[in-house]
Amino acid sequence: MKLLNYKKGFQAYLKLEKSLSSNSIDAYLRDLSKFFQFLELKSLNPGPNEVEIGHVQDFMAWLYDVEIGPRSQARILSGIKAFFNYLMMEDVVVRNPTSLVEGPKLGMKIPEVLSIEEIDSIIKSIDLSSREGERNRAILETLYGCGLRVSELIHLKISNLLFEEGFIRITGKGNKERIVPIGSTAIKFIRYYFEHRRNHQMVKKDAEDVVFLNNRGAGLTRVMIFTIVKKLCEKANISKGVSPHTFRHSFATHLIDGGADLRVIQEMLGHKSITTTEIYTHLDRQYLREAITAFHPRVK
Repeated sequence: MKLLNYKKGFQAYLKLEKSLSSNSIDAYLRDLSKFFQFLELKSLNPGPNEVEIGHVQDFMAWLYDVEIGPRSQARILSGIKAFFNYLMMEDVVVRNPTSLVEGPKLGMKIPEVLSIEEIDSIIKSIDLSSREGERNRAILETLYGCGLRVSELIHLKISNLLFEEGFIRITGKGNKERIVPIGSTAIKFIRYYFEHRRNHQMVKKDAEDVVFLNNRGAGLTRVMIFTIVKKLCEKANISKGVSPHTFRHSFATHLIDGGADLRVIQEMLGHKSITTTEIYTHLDRQYLREAITAFHPRVK
């Protein structure tokens, strides 16, 4: 990619003229790389003066589409703006394509994103000695560890738990099936739930293959998952407007903050992005697995 030729100069500028720390410089470069990845996804290879405001706006729309939180969107845009400001200073470009691009409104509460510490606090508030404790821990670890929608969680089947391979099979929107990596933490607590609770329950007809059950042996409803999350957040003194979907937003945001490839996040969330083509929805499964292992906080 033509823009990569200016990355080292930008790095030197951040170090020598901006006097930024190594961690800050690495963060700028990771965020800039996400924009380069996006251009490659669209089969574009523009020179510095060929980057248009529309390219940047499409990229920001893509970040929103894969449910990256507004604060992370704003930080990524800041990195791109800094790069083009550098190119302006060096007289590489005659105009800055980011100057009129507005960042997300940080005051918006949707999508809400939990910090890793807040997620830990919510999970720690679960009473594992209670009747539903092991199940609820497994539910939250699965929501956050796999980035599932609520509907995907409550319809998760035992026959689709491919633990030996480190994956689960999900049926998402429009009955579209995808394979999602699952980390060792989520696997451990699902097994605990089976060993200590589910294997000892009377299971109702048609729920034999359902992973998460209520106390009557039937599948859980969306409302029940919302109730579980709400009560645990209250217990953990989390004041944010948290829903089960917040764990999905947090999953995507923490992966991208950790440096995961944009295509990986798109694949794992089950999105068919308006700006990419079908060829990118069939990534190597081991590649996805390695991304979870490398970048997800619950696996590190």
